[in-house]
Amino acid sequence: MSNALNNIIKNHTGRSRTATLEDVAREAGLSPMTVSRALNNPKVVRPATIARVMEAVNVTGYIPNMLAGGLATSRTKLIAVVVPQINNNMFVDTVQAISDELAARGYHMLLCIVGYEPDAETEIVATLLSRRPDGIVLTGIHHSSDLKRIILNANIPVVEIWDLTPTPIDMLIGFSHEKVGNAIGEYFLEKGFTRFGFICASDRRAVVRKNGAISVLRAQPGSEIREMMVSLPANMEVGRAALKEMLSGGERFDAIICSSDTLAQGVIMEAEAQGLRVPDDFSVIGFADLNFAAHNRPSITTVSVEKWDLGIRAATMLADRIEGIKVEEPIVDTGYRLVIRESA
Repeated sequence: MSNALNNIIKNHTGRSRTATLEDVAREAGLSPMTVSRALNNPKVVRPATIARVMEAVNVTGYIPNMLAGGLATSRTKLIAVVVPQINNNMFVDTVQAISDELAARGYHMLLCIVGYEPDAETEIVATLLSRRPDGIVLTGIHHSSDLKRIILNANIPVVEIWDLTPTPIDMLIGFSHEKVGNAIGEYFLEKGFTRFGFICASDRRAVVRKNGAISVLRAQPGSEIREMMVSLPANMEVGRAALKEMLSGGERFDAIICSSDTLAQGVIMEAEAQGLRVPDDFSVIGFADLNFAAHNRPSITTVSVEKWDLGIRAATMLADRIEGIKVEEPIVDTGYRLVIRESA
């Protein structure tokens, strides 16, 4: 331990204390103003000076007070990211991409899991805003009127993700869940199927996809449709239980349409347990093209969305807006892609 470090971490009583900016300045042999500039605005400081400051930070164990810096610069370098869940991997890639891109731009991500109840989202976002984040990422486009009012009053940049509307709160990047459903319905009609089972998680976006598919399928005379809503989290166990119930009355299907790849995987497992073969006895389709979908046996037909790219672009839009860079496209449709594999 250097003499400087020993002096820094002990006060006159010999007790440990928190290192200060002045302690870092002494260790680096620089003025406190130079150290502050290096930490808060490194673009205007020489690389050699930044290296001296960071070495002193490491030696002293100094922790920058980002809130105090934010009071002076109107920036906290904190971005709040709000998602309903991450326990079924649906949002994991997007969240990781947002985190990576924000870190590259010098921001820190605060991740909040709010579930699917609008009131819970409103309460948590109100708490987040008391921490003065520089921006916020919201999942979806359906929020309570109270939440919209709170965000508008906060006057900070907002990006909504994973959905599409011509009237976002601020900025938006996502895709049309209705069109995803339409594409699934059209695909199965082209195959000549008439008997359909839907296993759908009880969240708004999944329901929109389900209804989009049903609107296409019902246009075909003679189509038979059975719907089953399942609780969250919609995991493999839920998928297995749902199929078991749907088959318990002897009903048969040409296709089982699932609101996620995880449910689809559970359906395939239950079919095998009951001596049925996918796709020989019925086809199965999921959603999101999760990392296991291509490697399942049979591999899962699904709808792929640009989860990683969506996260990168959402973070970029938000950081640009915060830094005064014009966002040329405040509404971005990332589209989707039907991925045909063995299960359908």
